[in-house]
Amino acid sequence: MTLARPPSWGSLDTGDVLAIHELLALYGHCIDACEWQRGAELFMTDALYDMSDFALPVVRGPDAIRALWQQHGQGHPLAHHATNVVVREKTRGIAHVTSKGLGVGRKGRVGSVTYQDIVCVTPAGWRFAERIGTLRRPPPG
Repeated sequence: MTLARPPSWGSLDTGDVLAIHELLALYGHCIDACEWQRGAELFMTDALYDMSDFALPVVRGPDAIRALWQQHGQGHPLAHHATNVVVREKTRGIAHVTSKGLGVGRKGRVGSVTYQDIVCVTPAGWRFAERIGTLRRPPPG
């Protein structure tokens, strides 16, 4: 039995979708292991990284992202978990990805983030062109 691809995948094949899922997972593994030097495996050279909702500056490129991670290393959650990943192709070789993330803090508290990503295929594989994180907060009241 052959399953039809969802129409939202466009020309992305199953291998592309799995590679994009792996990119999101690798992001969490690199941060959790303090492997800051691996940013080029995750981000394009001019990638936008916007975690301003966490009171961090917006930066561009793997070197600036690595410096930001190193500077705020002790403030990172102990564990990052990527969930609820939805991949939608924008144009050939470029996809929009919406996902949730769970972060387990140093005192056992858990927080949730929504990521809006633009990912692009490169000769080295899929990379983030843009990663924007928004902290999930309870509604006021």
